[in-house]
Amino acid sequence: MRIGIFGAGYVGLVTGTCFADLGHDVVVRDIIPARIAALRAGKVPIFEPGLTELIAANRDRLTFTTEIAEVVAGADVLFVCVGTPPTYSGDADLSAVWTVVDELPRDGRRVVLVMKSTVPVGTGAKVRSALDERGLTNVGYVSNPEFLAEGSALKDFRNPDRIVIGSYEAADAEVVERLHAGITAPIVRADVASAEMVKLASNAALAVRISFINEIANVCELTGADVLTVAEGVGLDHRLGKHFLRAGIGFGGSCFPKDISALKQLAGNVGYHFQLLAAVIEVNELQKRRVIGKLQKHLGTVRDRRIALLGLAFKPNTDDMREAPSLVLGARLLAEGAEVRAWDPVADASRLLHGAVFCDSVLEAVDGADAAVIVTEWEELRGMLTPELHARMRTPLIIDGRNLLDPAAARAAGFTYEGIGRA
Repeated sequence: MRIGIFGAGYVGLVTGTCFADLGHDVVVRDIIPARIAALRAGKVPIFEPGLTELIAANRDRLTFTTEIAEVVAGADVLFVCVGTPPTYSGDADLSAVWTVVDELPRDGRRVVLVMKSTVPVGTGAKVRSALDERGLTNVGYVSNPEFLAEGSALKDFRNPDRIVIGSYEAADAEVVERLHAGITAPIVRADVASAEMVKLASNAALAVRISFINEIANVCELTGADVLTVAEGVGLDHRLGKHFLRAGIGFGGSCFPKDISALKQLAGNVGYHFQLLAAVIEVNELQKRRVIGKLQKHLGTVRDRRIALLGLAFKPNTDDMREAPSLVLGARLLAEGAEVRAWDPVADASRLLHGAVFCDSVLEAVDGADAAVIVTEWEELRGMLTPELHARMRTPLIIDGRNLLDPAAARAAGFTYEGIGRA
């Protein structure tokens, strides 16, 4: 089929490229000319392992444009992959979605509009109504939420846990199902509202697990238990499973914080107080700040101390800084009067974390440092327990915000070590 993609961000680029790899002809549109120019020149504006190579391998079936006419011309299916960031009220900003809907031409040809962007429940009904009011009854509507994790997005597209398709017309759902031919996964057919809720509910459930294990970790620290052992024992329960039971300094990124707030706001808008999500949000925010307390416990104060932040992206294998815990931690350290030195192999936070010194290597970041904080579990940091790194630090203190290192190995190498929820 011929596919049009609105939005050349993480979701749009991965979705478009993977569909091209399945054999479809894909046109990706974005309103930022510099981004399209870069893509045409073979430069991918985001870091996602394997994406640059896959785009290059499918050049014959991938086109990039800024023109609305080019993305809709001859398209069988149009995917909406635009951003829906939170507004000041906590609601999702759907202005980019409505811009796409308003720009659709009246040509009478049958086309299916597929919503990949994460939107509040009820958005599909509003879009359907708007299409009908414009006389665009030839445009079908399908909700097909994405479940792509940054850092493993290509794998997630090719081997999904499920493909959720919510539609008003069965024929439109069948079109979207045929698009995924070649991918083996359960197909969940649903009404549009239920499909919209699946995405929000899935991310909320994962966020609950993360905040839960972080709370358990905090109690472990006070009781002498080890959260890694606890998580292992809990995860072996077939009713629970082991996923997302890794304690740390909280979640970030473009999905979890936004989707949880959006679901909480959605519930409030219809008269329901979602107490559990309110607690999840509070726990996550407090968890990021607990690192400051750990530093103060060892150093007395962080004022005039040199602190190295190792890892800035919200997770490894991405350069995404949206809602990254490093931003909260770095800002708090600077506000407390600390000198912050930061390192990340791919993420650039120079425009977000003003006052920090950004370094090109881990050794440069820890040079003269009173403490090193592991913020993102990059593989490069697993081998940091070296005599050279120890000698570079003024105080060989490691606060491991991701429980990346072995405590015994760290202490044997001469470091003072503290993790999250470790005995």
